[in-house]
Amino acid sequence: MKKIERFEPILTGNIEFKDNLEKILKILESGNSNEKIETLESLDSADDPEVLRKIISKLDDADIKVRGEAFSSLVLNKNKILDFLIDCLSSDSENMKSSILLILANRNETSSIPDIIKLVKDEKSVVKSCAIGALGHLKARENSSVFIQALSDSNMEVRKSALQAIIDLKITVSEQNINTILKEKDSEIEKMISLIEK
Repeated sequence: MKKIERFEPILTGNIEFKDNLEKILKILESGNSNEKIETLESLDSADDPEVLRKIISKLDDADIKVRGEAFSSLVLNKNKILDFLIDCLSSDSENMKSSILLILANRNETSSIPDIIKLVKDEKSVVKSCAIGALGHLKARENSSVFIQALSDSNMEVRKSALQAIIDLKITVSEQNINTILKEKDSEIEKMISLIEK
């Protein structure tokens, strides 16, 4: 099988592009992990909608290395792929949603903040935690109420993500909220709370 060095050269002719596109999609769909990883390494400048959707789908691959390479490919992609990423936030897969939230944060996609806020109320705790972490990374200080509300979430990781964002963004928290969190008797939370502005 011919190795694809970069995605850009594939765009030289319609027939060559179509043949290579079919190969790329086939490998990403049914290739072994090494083939998928090698192909994903060459796609960090992909802009074809079909290829982008397939890369995003690999965020839910069975192999964590493939998921990691898909993640890297999307973070490093300099094209305008924000709409594709946001569209996929409606996925049923918590792996995909969580990864896309982190990709948006790593790409500093501040215009995605309204879409990220919607996932703070997701039913999956890992998605909520990643949404809060992404908002913190994107410095969404104007949405401080989201972080304060997350302090009362039933999941410890969600509360820790909220605390980290509150610390990083220097958000003031009331004594009442601090006392509520301290009821947890968790040493990590107690250490984090000592860093909060009161």
